[in-house]
Amino acid sequence: MAIKIGILTGGGDCPGLNPVIRAVVRKGANEGYEIIGIKNGWKGLVELDTQPLNIETVSGILPKGGTILGTSRTNPYKKEGDLQKLKDNYKKLGLDALIAVGGEDTLGVAAKLVKDNIANVIGVPKTIDNDLSATDYTFGFDTAINIAMECIDRLHTTAESHHRIIVVEIMGRHAGWIAVEAGIAGGADMILIPEIPIDIDEVCAAIEKRHSRGKIFSIIVVAEGAQFKKGAAVLQEQNLDAFGHVRLGGIGEALAKEIEKKTGYETRVSVLGHIQRGGTPTAFDRILGTRFGVKAIELVKDKKYGRMVALAGAKIIDVPIEEAVRVLKTVDMDLYDVAKVFFK
Repeated sequence: MAIKIGILTGGGDCPGLNPVIRAVVRKGANEGYEIIGIKNGWKGLVELDTQPLNIETVSGILPKGGTILGTSRTNPYKKEGDLQKLKDNYKKLGLDALIAVGGEDTLGVAAKLVKDNIANVIGVPKTIDNDLSATDYTFGFDTAINIAMECIDRLHTTAESHHRIIVVEIMGRHAGWIAVEAGIAGGADMILIPEIPIDIDEVCAAIEKRHSRGKIFSIIVVAEGAQFKKGAAVLQEQNLDAFGHVRLGGIGEALAKEIEKKTGYETRVSVLGHIQRGGTPTAFDRILGTRFGVKAIELVKDKKYGRMVALAGAKIIDVPIEEAVRVLKTVDMDLYDVAKVFFK
């Protein structure tokens, strides 16, 4: 009887998910494995919503963004009865292993399932925030920073033409990796991140200094999770999702109002939002996703369950899933110091 492997994609979508699915199916086929696609993250395993995957079904998906399996933020540990349904369906499907592709929340569930001896899980790290520990990069991040960089490039010309301050709000709940790397690459004049509370007087002083030397426009990049020194995170709504997260958004507008009030300079806001996670993946993310997918099947073959594939330098390795979700990987302050060189 052929080994049967399930694969699901959970949490926020991002470019590079389809290359992972494709690689898992192609490598699995080479090994004689049967691959079952589980739809919409953990929700699909709770509701027994699946589809068979083979070489034909994954043909042509390499350059496509998003995920052909769909995704959700379902937490099977949240609603009473869901965990038992998941456990029953895992057995009903006859799965020998499950490949879970996701970020801190999806992999947090994966780690619990392994610890509770419910499923043989292999983790694949996915998040545009690049905030998972134990891996140098997650796929999706490179595409996100390139999209954000291109948007910042475009905003430079209109900011200069109208002599405006433009605040660019970028994704990043607890870690400012996208803001920092896209900001550096895009030539932002200041980058504000969740790791360091915003000093509005310092921001305005930097803008005034630029004006004093003839630079009558500025690009200020701010991560959505950034906060003022004396204040809480700016929220779109108070409701929590299944993993206890609030919906962030609005820091750009709040920051712009403060800048215009304190400096008198016309200030506008551009919120990049979900455009950062859409569209076709970069070459880097296609290759990384492919390498991760192939490695995941190799871990199944070796029965190294409870492990997550990871990038260390140029090599693909494996680490314990719980190590990846134990703490968030926040911005390297050495990198942020590089960005700060251009704040004055």
